[in-house]
Amino acid sequence: MSKLQIAGLDGKPANVESSSVEKLQNSMRGDLLKPGDEGYDESRTIWNAMIDRKPALIARCTGAADVSLAVKFANKNNLLTAIRGGGHNIAGNAVCDGGFMIDLSLLKSVGVDPIAKKAHAGPGVTLGDLDHESLAFGLATPVGINSTTGVGGLVLGGGFGWLSRKYGLTCDNLTAADVVLADGSMVRANEKDNADLFWAIRGGGGNFGVVTRFEFNLFPVGPNLLSGLIVFSLKEGKQVLKKYREFIKTLGDDSNVWVVIRKAPPLPFLPEDVHGTEILALALCHAGDPDEGNKIFEPLRSFGTVLGEHVGVQPFTDWQQAFDPLLTPGVRNYWKSHNFTDLSDKAIDLVIKYAFDLPSPHTEIFFGLLGGQINRVDAAATAYAHREAELVLNVHGRWEDKADDDKCIKWSRDFFNETQPYASSGVYVNFMTEEEEDRIESAFGLNYERLTKVKKQYDPKNLFRMNQNIKPA
Repeated sequence: MSKLQIAGLDGKPANVESSSVEKLQNSMRGDLLKPGDEGYDESRTIWNAMIDRKPALIARCTGAADVSLAVKFANKNNLLTAIRGGGHNIAGNAVCDGGFMIDLSLLKSVGVDPIAKKAHAGPGVTLGDLDHESLAFGLATPVGINSTTGVGGLVLGGGFGWLSRKYGLTCDNLTAADVVLADGSMVRANEKDNADLFWAIRGGGGNFGVVTRFEFNLFPVGPNLLSGLIVFSLKEGKQVLKKYREFIKTLGDDSNVWVVIRKAPPLPFLPEDVHGTEILALALCHAGDPDEGNKIFEPLRSFGTVLGEHVGVQPFTDWQQAFDPLLTPGVRNYWKSHNFTDLSDKAIDLVIKYAFDLPSPHTEIFFGLLGGQINRVDAAATAYAHREAELVLNVHGRWEDKADDDKCIKWSRDFFNETQPYASSGVYVNFMTEEEEDRIESAFGLNYERLTKVKKQYDPKNLFRMNQNIKPA
């Protein structure tokens, strides 16, 4: 009887009977793909072009039943297993070389109950999909800032964006989830049922099972909000950052301002002689009355000489896609990240130093502003522990040519290492690369020990290990 070699959990090839593979295919509604099959390359290709892995077998699932069958197959045969949702995670753990990949990207159902202010979403849903449906009713839940990001990976790692100061993290607004466990069984997790599992998936990543359905709270939003960009030369970057540091201490929950530092793209509201030069942009969004927002944001223009701005009331769905052209798939990416409770003068000096030495025109440095409702939640209430963080720094190395790998990675690492003494503890798990195993305990902070116990309960042999892995206690 013929056998198929698939990478196993022990690092050695597992010989899987062809009849077992055939039985799985016959049981699934979706496709079971091997190298060379139509759809195989599409399924294994993810957002970060640095990741080019080739699974031995891909289960392209169409529903929870397919997911359950695929997980049972992986568990029975002790296979190295990767779970793909939106395929956007920087570490590339959605794909494994030689192993078994469970592809959830076709599970894109979204439903909105405008009366109950609830939404449900499948694990293949992107932020753009969820926003499109919910904002049709003038409702939204806080998600990230790039519409092509997958909802599943975002919420499992925490999730924050423009609305988070007002409404909390994405995981704070998860009300229930349907989860396929490591043995293939399907359970419901919420505050009452499997409460420990529900606690763990809100920030603990994909360590505990495969979520096939997410349920979220929705809040009245817009659908038109005040948002936009105010752009300064990086030559004035130091004074702008120092004024920004003080300004954000005065902000209410409705308002959010992020910092984006990069070479200027050819934006139509910027003079041509600014294109390609180093800039600092303040990206702003106000979730309340636009007139009030205009008054709140007016002082930003005094931070330096404004090179150009594009600020106004626009559909929130448009603002959620504003950064998509800078974050397209198919480009090489290497990120490093720090949390900050405050931005010291030394940290600002280093930001400016490295920003004048960007290794590619696509590389950027950004600060995402947290605070507000995020920080009012107890650190032990969800697996996401870093409720004291005020800013998240993302050192966003991004380039096109493989020949530039060493240069761009070195720049990112050097910047990260030099700024580390001025950062606070912890790191946002969704911004971690694959190589950062030494930071995993720090990523989960005071909740790490409890997470290892939940892991032992729900996934004792660590089937779900293609992630920022929490090993069973």
